[in-house]
Amino acid sequence: MTLAFATGNKGKLREASEILGEGYTLVTPTELGIFEEIPETGQTLAENSLQKAQYLHARCGCDCFADDTGLEVDALGGAPGVHTARYGSQEGHDSQANMARLLRELVGISIRTARFHTVVTYIGEDGAHVFEGFVEGRIAEGRSGDGGFGYDPVFIPDLIPGPDGALVPNSGSLTLAQISEEDKNLISHRGMALRAMASWLHGR
Repeated sequence: MTLAFATGNKGKLREASEILGEGYTLVTPTELGIFEEIPETGQTLAENSLQKAQYLHARCGCDCFADDTGLEVDALGGAPGVHTARYGSQEGHDSQANMARLLRELVGISIRTARFHTVVTYIGEDGAHVFEGFVEGRIAEGRSGDGGFGYDPVFIPDLIPGPDGALVPNSGSLTLAQISEEDKNLISHRGMALRAMASWLHGR
């Protein structure tokens, strides 16, 4: 089965392909001749995910899916949320500026609970289906670690994989930038949402 995925990110494409497994071939918008930027003007992650999926479906006519991800900090009312990528700079994807603003706005705040949240929307002949993934944690007082990307150096997940792969409390307060890529993938919020979608697809 061929599915269109509203992304140009090779890492996301590879992750989705591995999770869906055999029997599914993923194609990108550019492979379908869609070169314009897909709009995402929603006020929530769910709205953005649905908007992107609907835009792609209207142009390709085949089953497709889209995702949107944000960091939600409770003390900031759920911000940065849909503005995660451009929180510190309107140019977007400036990780240092994003983290700097986040840490600045949390100065003096002791309750720093937060989560990474991914919403995946699948659209087929029977309409839209939504799948979500979360990684709960908190925002650190400062940056730690050299791995990962984005907000990883300031996000401390509540649970991390133990030696046997089972999730255990993060007693060492390691950030996502301080754990291995393999361990990070095991608790991936996007992976969780994609696995939920894959389970639904395989069970139809």
